[in-house]
Amino acid sequence: MEKLQREDIHILRKDGNLSETEINKALKENVYSNKEAWQKFIRLFFITLGIGFTASGIVFFFAYNWADLNKFAKIGLIEGLIIATTISALLLKVNANIRNIILTGAAVLVGVLFAVFGQIYQTGADAYDFFLAWTVFVTLWAIISNFAPLWLFYLILINTTFILYSQQVANDWSEIFVFTSLFIMNTIVLFIAVIFSKYKKIWIIPNWFLNTVALACASYATIGIIFVIFDKLRDVFPGLILISLTTIVFATGIWHGLKTKSGFYLSVIPFSLIIIVSALLIEISDREIIFLFIGLFIVASVTLTIKNLINLQKKWTNEK
Repeated sequence: MEKLQREDIHILRKDGNLSETEINKALKENVYSNKEAWQKFIRLFFITLGIGFTASGIVFFFAYNWADLNKFAKIGLIEGLIIATTISALLLKVNANIRNIILTGAAVLVGVLFAVFGQIYQTGADAYDFFLAWTVFVTLWAIISNFAPLWLFYLILINTTFILYSQQVANDWSEIFVFTSLFIMNTIVLFIAVIFSKYKKIWIIPNWFLNTVALACASYATIGIIFVIFDKLRDVFPGLILISLTTIVFATGIWHGLKTKSGFYLSVIPFSLIIIVSALLIEISDREIIFLFIGLFIVASVTLTIKNLINLQKKWTNEK
């Protein structure tokens, strides 16, 4: 039988006839972290930390000994490390999490390889070329890994590549168009992740991954709309698209937060709106007193948001 989630137990408590003792037992067995869970977390944490320090050590090794290494040593060492880590991830008889952590370390080393290659042969490529090649060559690992940290790393590479391309090649792109594109791209990823998170037997998508992507979407939308406000709607078309899509996505996020009883969406979206309204107030007034009014508005709106979140949390607690 599939492991019960916290929401399932809350439904059983509300609609079923389980006793308090049975509810507590179900929570301890299915939701609360026990000794074994903490041991697993600590083990994976230190493995991740070790692989991260190892990858950092490799980077600093090349940086410190760059002048003393010949071309063959520079490229051969890093290629050997990538091959060794990849083969280890494939052949070692370890659990899936450790294998995926090793694979993530190999994905980081791919970037080191391209950096070393570019420095040796002075390819003269723009920074976006570097990140584009890095993204392309770890795509297969990201697809087959079913590992959220590698997915997040891959998404960071995609965002970095797009931003650098807009700065170094597509110089005619406006900031509004760039942030609108980033918002759309990350929102699509978020919606796909939310849909597939329901199929836990196929895709293991933790909440922290969804929250991180959602925070990126809210950040891009907020920054983009602020550009729209201070740009005085000169770049009308992408600005209207961004405002329209943000309205739809934020409304969907509020609905999803209320449905899933997630305080994350119900806090990030209001805070984003507070920042947007504050920017609008700054733009429509050129008097110094507006900053006092904005300060009062921020204090009042943040207090109201927190109060509503606390009331919702109490309501959800009483429904358990």
